[in-house]
Amino acid sequence: MQLDFTLDFYFRQAWTDDRLSFTPRTGFESLTVGAEVADRIWVPDTFFVNEKSAYFHKATTQNTFLRISAGGEVFRSIRLTVTAGCPMDLQYFPMDRQVCFLEIESFGYTMRDIRYKWGDGEKSIGMSTDVELPQFKVLGHRQDQKEEHLSTGNYSRLVCEIQFVRSMGYYLIQIYIPAGLIVIISWVSFWLHRNATPARVALGVTTVLTMTTLMSSTNSALPKISYVKSIDVYLGTCFVMVFASLLEYATVGYLGKRISMRKARNQQMAKMAQEHRQRCVAAAAAAEGPERCPPPEAVLLPGNAEVTMVKSAVRGQPVSHFSISSII
Repeated sequence: MQLDFTLDFYFRQAWTDDRLSFTPRTGFESLTVGAEVADRIWVPDTFFVNEKSAYFHKATTQNTFLRISAGGEVFRSIRLTVTAGCPMDLQYFPMDRQVCFLEIESFGYTMRDIRYKWGDGEKSIGMSTDVELPQFKVLGHRQDQKEEHLSTGNYSRLVCEIQFVRSMGYYLIQIYIPAGLIVIISWVSFWLHRNATPARVALGVTTVLTMTTLMSSTNSALPKISYVKSIDVYLGTCFVMVFASLLEYATVGYLGKRISMRKARNQQMAKMAQEHRQRCVAAAAAAEGPERCPPPEAVLLPGNAEVTMVKSAVRGQPVSHFSISSII
């Protein structure tokens, strides 16, 4: 997408040159000549101010003619295709409305020599009702005339203003609906078991990469602008939701690992306590006396390992006392 628009139109100008007047005859009130005559008479040096490129149509001959009336009125019609710049505001893209201008002015003659005006007032600009654009709808047009003050003088300028509204159908089908479906697909990982690592990782990475590709392809077709567009907000939100579903699996996996390690540590501590009690009961039964069972050694268990670390403890505690400490 470029910040311009292209028009194919008939450009008609009329002016009076007394040097071209002649005596009319019956059935000969005007004279229509070809384009070669325009090189031999005076014509306005009209140009399009915001033009980027333009060309005349020459199939099968030059699409232009001159009509000279008996009173010296000259009417010139040319078929042109003009590409003109249009500084669009894409802040609400693709739900935006644009206004593009085509400005007409004399290149060298100031207002002391030429003054432009619309020939038929409000009906000077006509637009075909069959005009259809793939991405826009034409809302209407307006016309204006003004004086332009430049360093070389004051110039008369005509302005044609065309109003467009962008059609949402293409972007709805190609971008909005696919992005929403990608987000929904990423939510499937919430119903998968947390131990299904291949499925959850593949689903999360695929949806993230798909959203990245969709965002890149969308922005590559747009001008390189520095402000945030409406579609950027939507795609950015979808990307955050897809990426959050991938982070959710990483968080669940980490918390599950911590819970498993804590459960294994507690089971090991309970097993050690049970073994100690059995040894004490066996020792008491063998002695058949009131001797006390020596206390176990205090066991220090680190929070990130299942291997126990043993330190000596002070003996002389009663049998019922069992001291186990852990380091977390």
